Amino acid sequence: MGLIQLIKNLFRKGGAVLGVVQSLNNITDHPKINVDAREYRRIERDLRYFKGSFDAIKFYNTYGDQKERPYTTLNMMQVVCRRMASLLYNKQSKITVDTRPAKIDAAGETQSYKQQDEANTFIQSVLDANDFGKNFERYLESCLAMGGLAIRPYVDTETGSIKLAWIQAPNFFPLRSNTNDITEAAIATPTIRTEGGTSVYYTLLEFHEWHPSGYLITNELYRSDVKGQVGVQVPLNTLYPDLVEKATLTGYTRPLFVYLKPAGFNNKSLTSPLGIGFCDNALSTLKQINDTYDQFNFEIRMGQRRVAVPSNMIQVAFDEGGQQKPRQVFDPDQNVFLAVDSGMDAKGVTDLTSPIRASDYISSMNHFLKTLEMQTGLSSGTFSFDGQAVKTATEVVSENSMTYQTRNSHLTMVERAVKELVVSICQLAASTVIDGQTLYTGNIPTVDQVAVDFDDGIFTDKGANADYWIKLQAAGLCADWQAIMHVQGVTEDQAKQIAAEIAGATADQANDPQDALLGGNGDGDA
Repeated sequence: MGLIQLIKNLFRKGGAVLGVVQSLNNITDHPKINVDAREYRRIERDLRYFKGSFDAIKFYNTYGDQKERPYTTLNMMQVVCRRMASLLYNKQSKITVDTRPAKIDAAGETQSYKQQDEANTFIQSVLDANDFGKNFERYLESCLAMGGLAIRPYVDTETGSIKLAWIQAPNFFPLRSNTNDITEAAIATPTIRTEGGTSVYYTLLEFHEWHPSGYLITNELYRSDVKGQVGVQVPLNTLYPDLVEKATLTGYTRPLFVYLKPAGFNNKSLTSPLGIGFCDNALSTLKQINDTYDQFNFEIRMGQRRVAVPSNMIQVAFDEGGQQKPRQVFDPDQNVFLAVDSGMDAKGVTDLTSPIRASDYISSMNHFLKTLEMQTGLSSGTFSFDGQAVKTATEVVSENSMTYQTRNSHLTMVERAVKELVVSICQLAASTVIDGQTLYTGNIPTVDQVAVDFDDGIFTDKGANADYWIKLQAAGLCADWQAIMHVQGVTEDQAKQIAAEIAGATADQANDPQDALLGGNGDGDA
């Protein structure tokens, strides 16, 4: 860092003290942000549980000395959130867009278009380029753990394509909201840079606001020498030479970000627009699970076999050079035997090993895991510490299970967020011109024109499903292609094509002259 830049930083610090330059300790201190700071302390606590990052355990040993040992956790919050995220969205889920009117034939039946909708083709290319299927499932874990996730599409000017930025709960700050949605927000992007051999912490605040002139995006950059402090405002070109301070966009009907929060009311802050974590009301149970698991591991360590032997059985002799030469009585690589000089019998051996209370700890763990299942709305038997209470996947996640019902509650929020994201992507692409060409020139879909097909296969017994549709078809209660579509999991057009092929093959067999020769259709005597 040059001398001139150092002088500028000193002037900014002085200006911040005098109130000339804006200075922030925390992002929530910004005058535009009106959110209870306690919400972000709650998010920080959730993050600690999600990471399994806890302070070391301090204890006093037999001699009264204070010692430390690592706190061993089972990290069930991450396990629960990963499990639910995989049930909510995975690579089998499909997103389709169709902005065209329904195509009706002369008979009044709906017909499918031969070509894909332009909007659908564009959206699929954007989602594939961003590996949306994998990344969305991964970031859903963070959303469930900390109570929220924002997705912000932006234009990569180097490639001329739409990219997706994933904003996790600690970096998203509502500005304005209603009972259904957050319409204005600030997004924080922290950056660490080394200047003059020391770490400097930068925070870019990106404000998304609605104004009479249009959709306004304002950028502010802050610099701090202290970790955890936002610092003083500095010029944007310090880090972002191509970024403008303000940009007004027109033609937008919704924000350029999508905020997703888990289902359920935020009972920790009744007026907060932020969501609540999937396990926020089960933190005490998570602590009990972690404490029990930690104590169990420590007891196993302390339960290592210890045998007291007379000190004369472990003698050390010295050679002429003064080097220790123990008399070989025990294996030198073991630590089981302890020398005790207490008048023991010369040949006496005392086993000091204490039994490990494994069954008690396992029973306690399973009790707390059942409590966690109840608090998070998961089916009984989803988790088991000893592996003896194992259920089949169909039993745990069947259509009538608690897990299935909980999943459906969250799917409503996920589906809405995905649909809004598609609309935001199309609006951004339609308003972006690179090298004289607009990124997207098709119709802008509405939320109702976006369909999300979630994978329900893991909740369905495929054998029972096949029997159900076969019986309906045999009773004449559904068409052949309908049964094929539901049993084989294909589209309506594919099902009709398969049904036609089956009907054609059946007709060919009925007209085969060999049938008459072999008596395949004869009713008379041979």
